[in-house]
Amino acid sequence: MRRRLFVATVATVASIAAGTAAPAAPAQFSPVVVTRTCSAGYKHAVIGGVEKCLRAGEFCAHRYDRQYRRYGFRCIRYYPNVGRYRLTHA
Repeated sequence: MRRRLFVATVATVASIAAGTAAPAAPAQFSPVVVTRTCSAGYKHAVIGGVEKCLRAGEFCAHRYDRQYRRYGFRCIRYYPNVGRYRLTHA
């Protein structure tokens, strides 16, 4: 009887200890954030939740014109008869 009680106690203590084990990483650990880097002449931006490198003359989506304006650009139609848009400086 004592042996069963001893085994049950050891099993309980082991299961509790396994759930409260020390974390694998130190407390000051912070996740690494990888950001996109842009070449010279481009401006880093987040448009529609996606990181982009912007430059005047690049194609753009007109529905994000407000977001482009935050970074100093406008998304305008470059030919009146064509449904495509390009970035220009605001």
